[in-house]
Formats: sequence, structure tokens, C-alpha cells
Amino acid sequence: MEPTIKPAGDSALVISLGEVIDDEVNRRVHAVARAIEKTGFEWLVEVVPAYSTVYVFYDPLRAGYSEVVAAVKPLLQVTSEEFEGRLLEIPVVYGGEYGPDIEFVAKHSGLSVDDVIEIHSKPVYRVYFLGFLPGFAYLGGMDERIAAPRLERPRLKVPAGSVGIAGKQTGIYPIESPGGWRLIGRTPLRLFNPEKEPPTLLQPGDRVKFVPVDEYEFRELYEGEWGRRDD
Repeated sequence: MEPTIKPAGDSALVISLGEVIDDEVNRRVHAVARAIEKTGFEWLVEVVPAYSTVYVFYDPLRAGYSEVVAAVKPLLQVTSEEFEGRLLEIPVVYGGEYGPDIEFVAKHSGLSVDDVIEIHSKPVYRVYFLGFLPGFAYLGGMDERIAAPRLERPRLKVPAGSVGIAGKQTGIYPIESPGGWRLIGRTPLRLFNPEKEPPTLLQPGDRVKFVPVDEYEFRELYEGEWGRRDD
């Protein structure tokens, strides 16, 4: 698909690079986003990559829509191979109090709990984009064998670090919040810390590998990240 550019309000444009959610399209999204960020255009306010689109926010007092389009068009030829995000290992304790929905996911998929853990922790996922909450990473690359529907009634409180499945996607809750994803595990890592720069551990385009750990390892890592647990 040839890229398309359309206005998005009076101070932004959206570049569409595909009509499907897949790894190759998203790699190109991040390559284009990075290329635009590197330009240092004086009118550039923010670049926001998503599944298959890139939003470019600009200062309308410094440049008009036509000028911005003319500036970004040559950058759309960048190839996906020109960008590769970091690879981060995310420890996860699966099941039990940390993943109360893992048995549902197993039953829904016709698999055992051990199968779900093995299948979920095997791929290298890509952070397609951040959204919903500060630092909430939507990850691409989950095996469809463990796809599962959202909860009919969302939980009022989902602990920070919870790893969930919703449909064909998996993600990690960075802070405590309501949520309707099926929870299968939890990481002790602190994914959002407003005192750090950047405040989010994961960034769009990063690659993620889940590493199963036991409860003892979880507690040790948790105390190192958050201090002593009180839950």
C-alpha cells in the first residue's frame, strides 16, 4: 500500500502506511516516525506512532499543512530495516493470584496452563504503540492459539505489572487501574515511573521477551523495584 497523508485537525496530520495490523507494517511505522523525529524541524511538536499510522503534530504558527506535508513526504521512503528497537526481557510469574484468568484462557483455547505459559513466553513481541494508560504497551506477535475475549465486566482494580490478553493481543498494565483484559501473570518491573526520564520503561518499537519466573524470584525483583510488598 502506498502511504497516504491526511489532515488530523488544524495542527496535525496522519500518515497511513497500511490497512492491517502486522509486524512489517508496524516496523515501517516506527522507521518513518524515527526519521521524522531526527529532522529537528522547528515546527515539529510530537510524533506519535500507532498500529499502522504515524501522527505528526506541528505548530501552525511556524508552518502550514502543505509545508509540513512537503517536508515529510520524502521521509516516507525509509525502509523498516533502518530501525530496530531495544530487546528487553520482562520477568513474569504466571497464574495463581498473579494471573487469575490463566485457567480460563487455557480452557478457552483447549490447552493446559503450562501450554499457555510456554506459548505466551516463546515469541519476541514488538511494542506497537503506547496508549490507554501512561506506558501501557500494546504488543504485537502473540500466538492466536491463546487469544481470549475480554472480561464481560471489567475489574475495578488491576495491579500494576499485570500481564493480560484481550482478543489476539497481549499487554502489560503499567499502573493500577480498572481493566477488562484476561490476566495471566504479573511482572515485578516498574513500567511507569514519573520520576524518571523517560518515565516509561517500554518505548514504541522496542522488542519484548517474557521470561517465566517463580514467586520467590518475583518477590525478590519486586522489592528491588518497588520496596517491600504490602499486598
